[in-house]
Amino acid sequence: MMQYFDLSDDQFEKIVVAIGQRLFGPGLMGFAPGKDGGRDAKFKGTAQCYPSAAVPWTGCTIIQAKHTNGINASFSDPSVCNPNNLTGLICDEIPKIKVLYESGEAQNYLLISNRKLSGITEQKHTKLISDMTGMPIGRVALAGTQQLDDWLELFPDAKSSISINPLQIPLIVSPDDLADTIEGFREAVLVAASDEDRSTPTPRTSLHEKNRLNNMTPDFAAALRKRYFELMFDIRKFLSDPINESFKASYQEAVDEFNFKIIAKRSDYETFDDVFNYLLDLLIDRSGILRSNKRLTRAMLYYMYWNCDIGRDKDDQTV
Repeated sequence: MMQYFDLSDDQFEKIVVAIGQRLFGPGLMGFAPGKDGGRDAKFKGTAQCYPSAAVPWTGCTIIQAKHTNGINASFSDPSVCNPNNLTGLICDEIPKIKVLYESGEAQNYLLISNRKLSGITEQKHTKLISDMTGMPIGRVALAGTQQLDDWLELFPDAKSSISINPLQIPLIVSPDDLADTIEGFREAVLVAASDEDRSTPTPRTSLHEKNRLNNMTPDFAAALRKRYFELMFDIRKFLSDPINESFKASYQEAVDEFNFKIIAKRSDYETFDDVFNYLLDLLIDRSGILRSNKRLTRAMLYYMYWNCDIGRDKDDQTV
Protein backbone atom coordinates (compact mmCIF):
# COMPACT_ATOMS: atom_id res chain seq x y z
CA MET A 1 0.00 0.00 0.00
CA MET A 2 1.25 3.44 -0.91
CA GLN A 3 1.27 6.07 1.85
CA TYR A 4 -0.75 8.59 -0.12
CA PHE A 5 -0.97 11.01 2.81
CA ASP A 6 2.80 11.52 2.70
CA LEU A 7 2.65 12.81 -0.87
CA SER A 8 2.23 16.36 -2.11
CA ASP A 9 -0.87 17.34 -4.07
CA ASP A 10 1.14 17.32 -7.32
CA GLN A 11 2.54 13.85 -6.63
CA PHE A 12 -0.93 12.50 -5.90
CA GLU A 13 -2.19 14.00 -9.15
CA LYS A 14 0.61 12.20 -11.04
CA ILE A 15 -0.62 8.89 -9.61
CA VAL A 16 -4.21 9.66 -10.60
CA VAL A 17 -3.15 10.57 -14.14
CA ALA A 18 -1.06 7.39 -14.52
CA ILE A 19 -4.01 5.27 -13.39
CA GLY A 20 -6.46 7.28 -15.49
CA GLN A 21 -4.46 6.77 -18.66
CA ARG A 22 -4.79 3.03 -18.19
CA LEU A 23 -8.49 3.13 -17.34
CA PHE A 24 -9.50 5.59 -20.05
CA GLY A 25 -6.65 5.80 -22.54
CA PRO A 26 -3.36 7.59 -23.24
CA GLY A 27 -5.33 10.57 -24.50
CA LEU A 28 -6.26 11.54 -20.94
CA MET A 29 -5.08 15.09 -20.37
CA GLY A 30 -3.40 15.79 -17.03
CA PHE A 31 -4.40 18.26 -14.37
CA ALA A 32 -4.52 21.87 -15.47
CA PRO A 33 -6.25 24.96 -14.04
CA GLY A 34 -9.83 25.31 -15.26
CA LYS A 35 -11.87 28.43 -15.93
CA ASP A 36 -12.99 28.50 -12.30
CA GLY A 37 -9.47 28.05 -10.91
CA GLY A 38 -9.99 24.36 -10.15
CA ARG A 39 -7.74 21.61 -11.46
CA ASP A 40 -9.34 18.90 -13.55
CA ALA A 41 -8.10 16.03 -15.70
CA LYS A 42 -10.12 15.35 -18.83
CA PHE A 43 -10.72 12.51 -21.28
CA LYS A 44 -12.79 12.68 -24.46
CA GLY A 45 -13.95 9.51 -26.20
CA THR A 46 -14.70 5.96 -25.11
CA ALA A 47 -12.91 4.68 -22.01
CA GLN A 48 -10.80 1.55 -22.38
CA CYS A 49 -12.13 -0.16 -19.28
CA TYR A 50 -13.97 2.25 -16.99
CA PRO A 51 -16.24 1.48 -15.28
CA SER A 52 -15.84 -1.77 -17.25
CA ALA A 53 -14.58 -2.89 -20.64
CA ALA A 54 -18.07 -4.22 -21.44
CA VAL A 55 -19.89 -0.96 -20.70
CA PRO A 56 -17.35 1.87 -20.80
CA TRP A 57 -18.10 5.54 -20.30
CA THR A 58 -18.36 7.61 -23.47
CA GLY A 59 -18.20 11.32 -24.07
CA CYS A 60 -16.18 13.76 -21.98
CA THR A 61 -15.09 12.61 -18.52
CA ILE A 62 -13.96 15.06 -15.85
CA ILE A 63 -11.62 13.60 -13.23
CA GLN A 64 -10.78 15.40 -10.01
CA ALA A 65 -8.11 14.44 -7.46
CA LYS A 66 -8.69 15.52 -3.87
CA HIS A 67 -5.59 14.84 -1.80
CA THR A 68 -5.36 15.05 1.98
CA ASN A 69 -2.48 14.69 4.45
CA GLY A 70 -4.86 13.13 6.97
CA ILE A 71 -3.87 9.58 7.92
CA ASN A 72 -7.34 8.18 8.59
CA ALA A 73 -9.37 10.54 6.42
CA SER A 74 -12.73 9.30 5.20
CA PHE A 75 -15.30 10.28 2.58
CA SER A 76 -17.81 10.29 5.44
CA ASP A 77 -16.07 13.24 7.13
CA PRO A 78 -18.28 16.37 7.18
CA SER A 79 -15.43 18.32 5.57
CA VAL A 80 -15.92 16.15 2.47
CA CYS A 81 -19.71 16.40 2.34
CA ASN A 82 -22.26 17.57 4.85
CA PRO A 83 -25.65 16.97 3.22
CA ASN A 84 -27.48 18.82 5.99
CA ASN A 85 -26.12 22.23 5.06
CA LEU A 86 -24.56 21.35 1.70
CA THR A 87 -20.99 22.17 2.67
CA GLY A 88 -17.71 20.34 2.09
CA LEU A 89 -15.40 19.79 -0.84
CA ILE A 90 -17.93 17.71 -2.82
CA CYS A 91 -20.68 20.28 -2.37
CA ASP A 92 -18.25 22.99 -3.47
CA GLU A 93 -17.72 21.14 -6.76
CA ILE A 94 -21.40 20.42 -7.50
CA PRO A 95 -22.23 23.85 -9.05
CA LYS A 96 -19.19 23.58 -11.36
CA ILE A 97 -20.12 20.05 -12.45
CA LYS A 98 -23.72 21.15 -13.03
CA VAL A 99 -22.58 23.93 -15.37
CA LEU A 100 -20.30 21.57 -17.32
CA TYR A 101 -23.04 18.96 -17.65
CA GLU A 102 -25.77 21.38 -18.69
CA SER A 103 -23.49 23.02 -21.26
CA GLY A 104 -22.62 19.65 -22.77
CA GLU A 105 -18.96 19.97 -21.82
CA ALA A 106 -19.00 16.91 -19.56
CA GLN A 107 -20.99 13.67 -19.55
CA ASN A 108 -19.15 11.82 -16.74
CA TYR A 109 -17.61 12.75 -13.40
CA LEU A 110 -15.05 10.82 -11.35
CA LEU A 111 -13.65 12.07 -8.04
CA ILE A 112 -10.60 10.28 -6.64
CA SER A 113 -9.26 10.87 -3.14
CA ASN A 114 -6.97 9.16 -0.64
CA ARG A 115 -9.84 8.74 1.78
CA LYS A 116 -11.63 5.62 2.97
CA LEU A 117 -14.87 5.03 1.09
CA SER A 118 -17.64 2.70 2.23
CA GLY A 119 -20.37 1.43 -0.06
CA ILE A 120 -23.05 3.32 1.85
CA THR A 121 -21.16 6.62 1.73
CA GLU A 122 -20.47 6.18 -1.98
CA GLN A 123 -24.18 5.65 -2.68
CA LYS A 124 -25.16 8.73 -0.67
CA HIS A 125 -22.59 11.03 -2.25
CA THR A 126 -23.09 9.90 -5.84
CA LYS A 127 -26.87 10.26 -5.46
CA LEU A 128 -26.44 13.77 -4.08
CA ILE A 129 -24.18 14.75 -6.98
CA SER A 130 -26.60 13.23 -9.49
CA ASP A 131 -29.67 14.84 -7.94
CA MET A 132 -28.09 18.29 -7.80
CA THR A 133 -26.40 18.29 -11.23
CA GLY A 134 -28.85 16.27 -13.33
CA MET A 135 -26.04 13.94 -14.40
CA PRO A 136 -27.25 10.29 -14.48
CA ILE A 137 -26.11 8.44 -11.37
CA GLY A 138 -24.40 5.82 -13.53
CA ARG A 139 -22.19 8.61 -14.86
CA VAL A 140 -20.99 9.70 -11.41
CA ALA A 141 -18.34 7.82 -9.44
CA LEU A 142 -16.05 8.14 -6.44
CA ALA A 143 -12.84 6.24 -5.71
CA GLY A 144 -11.01 5.97 -2.38
CA THR A 145 -7.81 4.45 -1.04
CA GLN A 146 -8.87 0.83 -1.45
CA GLN A 147 -9.74 1.38 -5.09
CA LEU A 148 -6.44 3.21 -5.63
CA ASP A 149 -4.56 0.26 -4.13
CA ASP A 150 -6.49 -2.17 -6.33
CA TRP A 151 -5.75 -0.14 -9.46
CA LEU A 152 -2.04 0.07 -8.68
CA GLU A 153 -1.98 -3.69 -8.20
CA LEU A 154 -3.89 -4.18 -11.46
CA PHE A 155 -1.61 -1.75 -13.33
CA PRO A 156 1.87 -2.21 -11.79
CA ASP A 157 3.37 -0.26 -14.69
CA ALA A 158 1.39 2.79 -13.57
CA LYS A 159 3.30 2.97 -10.31
CA SER A 160 6.65 2.31 -11.96
CA SER A 161 6.01 5.06 -14.49
CA ILE A 162 5.77 7.68 -11.75
CA SER A 163 8.99 9.37 -10.71
CA ILE A 164 8.64 10.76 -7.19
CA ASN A 165 11.75 12.57 -5.98
CA PRO A 166 12.18 12.08 -2.20
CA LEU A 167 13.42 15.68 -2.00
CA GLN A 168 10.06 16.84 -3.31
CA ILE A 169 8.13 15.22 -0.48
CA PRO A 170 6.34 17.98 1.45
CA LEU A 171 7.08 18.88 5.05
CA ILE A 172 5.22 15.88 6.49
CA VAL A 173 5.70 14.77 10.09
CA SER A 174 4.20 12.05 12.25
CA PRO A 175 1.94 13.22 15.09
CA ASP A 176 2.31 10.11 17.25
CA ASP A 177 5.30 11.05 19.43
CA LEU A 178 4.01 14.55 20.07
CA ALA A 179 0.53 13.21 20.84
CA ASP A 180 2.00 10.94 23.53
CA THR A 181 3.80 13.89 25.10
CA ILE A 182 0.77 16.17 24.93
CA GLU A 183 -1.43 13.58 26.64
CA GLY A 184 1.06 13.14 29.47
CA PHE A 185 1.57 16.87 29.88
CA ARG A 186 -2.17 17.57 29.97
CA GLU A 187 -2.57 15.18 32.87
CA ALA A 188 0.43 16.62 34.68
CA VAL A 189 -0.84 20.20 34.38
CA LEU A 190 -4.09 19.23 36.06
CA VAL A 191 -2.25 18.15 39.22
CA ALA A 192 0.58 20.73 39.20
CA ALA A 193 1.49 22.13 42.61
CA SER A 194 0.85 25.82 43.19
CA ASP A 195 3.68 26.58 45.66
CA GLU A 196 6.61 25.85 43.37
CA ASP A 197 9.09 28.29 41.96
CA ARG A 198 7.52 29.22 38.64
CA SER A 199 10.21 31.59 37.41
CA THR A 200 10.45 31.12 33.69
CA PRO A 201 13.74 29.63 32.48
CA THR A 202 15.95 31.56 30.11
CA PRO A 203 16.21 30.18 26.57
CA ARG A 204 19.62 29.35 25.11
CA THR A 205 19.21 32.14 22.54
CA SER A 206 17.30 35.34 23.26
CA LEU A 207 13.86 35.39 21.67
CA HIS A 208 14.68 38.56 19.78
CA GLU A 209 17.75 36.94 18.24
CA LYS A 210 15.93 33.65 17.69
CA ASN A 211 13.14 35.40 15.80
CA ARG A 212 15.65 37.31 13.66
CA LEU A 213 17.61 34.17 12.77
CA ASN A 214 14.45 32.29 11.77
CA ASN A 215 12.60 35.18 10.15
CA MET A 216 9.61 34.97 12.48
CA THR A 217 7.63 38.21 12.15
CA PRO A 218 7.30 40.46 15.24
CA ASP A 219 3.49 40.28 15.31
CA PHE A 220 3.45 36.47 15.14
CA ALA A 221 6.19 36.18 17.77
CA ALA A 222 4.34 38.57 20.08
CA ALA A 223 1.08 36.64 19.71
CA LEU A 224 2.77 33.33 20.57
CA ARG A 225 4.54 34.83 23.56
CA LYS A 226 1.38 36.44 24.89
CA ARG A 227 -0.69 33.26 24.70
CA TYR A 228 1.77 30.49 25.56
CA PHE A 229 4.80 31.90 27.40
CA GLU A 230 3.23 31.16 30.77
CA LEU A 231 3.36 27.43 29.98
CA MET A 232 7.12 27.33 29.36
CA PHE A 233 7.87 26.57 33.02
CA ASP A 234 5.27 23.80 33.17
CA ILE A 235 6.55 22.12 30.04
CA ARG A 236 10.19 22.32 31.13
CA LYS A 237 9.34 20.93 34.56
CA PHE A 238 7.29 18.12 33.04
CA LEU A 239 10.05 17.08 30.64
CA SER A 240 12.72 17.34 33.35
CA ASP A 241 10.93 15.07 35.81
CA PRO A 242 12.56 11.59 35.80
CA ILE A 243 9.13 9.99 36.13
CA ASN A 244 8.31 11.35 32.66
CA GLU A 245 11.35 9.85 30.95
CA SER A 246 9.23 8.05 28.36
CA PHE A 247 7.42 11.28 27.46
CA LYS A 248 10.75 13.09 27.20
CA ALA A 249 11.94 10.39 24.80
CA SER A 250 8.79 10.83 22.70
CA TYR A 251 9.31 14.58 22.76
CA GLN A 252 12.90 14.19 21.56
CA GLU A 253 11.80 11.83 18.80
CA ALA A 254 9.32 14.45 17.62
CA VAL A 255 11.97 17.20 17.83
CA ASP A 256 14.45 15.19 15.77
CA GLU A 257 11.88 14.44 13.08
CA PHE A 258 10.61 18.02 12.94
CA ASN A 259 14.13 19.42 12.71
CA PHE A 260 15.27 17.25 9.84
CA LYS A 261 12.08 17.93 7.90
CA ILE A 262 12.29 21.68 8.58
CA ILE A 263 15.92 21.82 7.47
CA ALA A 264 15.09 19.99 4.24
CA LYS A 265 12.06 22.12 3.38
CA ARG A 266 12.81 25.50 5.04
CA SER A 267 13.39 27.26 1.71
CA ASP A 268 9.78 26.50 0.71
CA TYR A 269 8.46 28.88 3.36
CA GLU A 270 9.01 32.64 3.44
CA THR A 271 8.77 33.06 7.21
CA PHE A 272 8.88 30.76 10.23
CA ASP A 273 5.29 31.87 10.84
CA ASP A 274 4.40 29.76 7.80
CA VAL A 275 6.46 26.79 9.04
CA PHE A 276 4.81 26.94 12.48
CA ASN A 277 1.27 27.17 11.08
CA TYR A 278 1.89 24.43 8.54
CA LEU A 279 3.20 22.06 11.19
CA LEU A 280 0.31 22.86 13.50
CA ASP A 281 -2.37 22.37 10.83
CA LEU A 282 -0.77 19.13 9.69
CA LEU A 283 -0.47 17.69 13.19
CA ILE A 284 -4.05 18.60 14.10
CA ASP A 285 -5.33 17.17 10.83
CA ARG A 286 -3.53 13.86 11.38
CA SER A 287 -4.23 13.23 15.07
CA GLY A 288 -7.48 13.23 17.00
CA ILE A 289 -5.54 13.59 20.28
CA LEU A 290 -3.82 16.75 19.08
CA ARG A 291 -7.03 18.04 17.52
CA SER A 292 -8.73 17.85 20.92
CA ASN A 293 -5.77 19.60 22.58
CA LYS A 294 -5.07 22.42 20.13
CA ARG A 295 -3.90 24.93 22.73
CA LEU A 296 -1.39 22.53 24.28
CA THR A 297 -0.21 21.47 20.83
CA ARG A 298 0.51 25.10 19.94
CA ALA A 299 2.21 25.57 23.31
CA MET A 300 4.41 22.50 22.83
CA LEU A 301 5.44 23.64 19.34
CA TYR A 302 6.23 27.06 20.76
CA TYR A 303 8.31 25.44 23.53
CA MET A 304 10.29 23.54 20.91
CA TYR A 305 11.00 26.82 19.16
CA TRP A 306 11.58 28.86 22.33
CA ASN A 307 13.89 26.21 23.79
CA CYS A 308 15.90 26.16 20.54
CA ASP A 309 14.97 22.54 19.86
CA ILE A 310 13.69 23.47 16.39
CA GLY A 311 14.76 26.30 14.13
CA ARG A 312 18.05 28.15 13.94
CA ASP A 313 19.84 29.46 17.02
CA LYS A 314 23.03 31.46 17.61
CA ASP A 315 25.12 28.29 17.86
CA ASP A 316 23.85 26.81 14.62
CA GLN A 317 23.36 29.59 12.11
CA THR A 318 24.30 27.42 9.16
CA VAL A 319 21.14 25.27 9.48
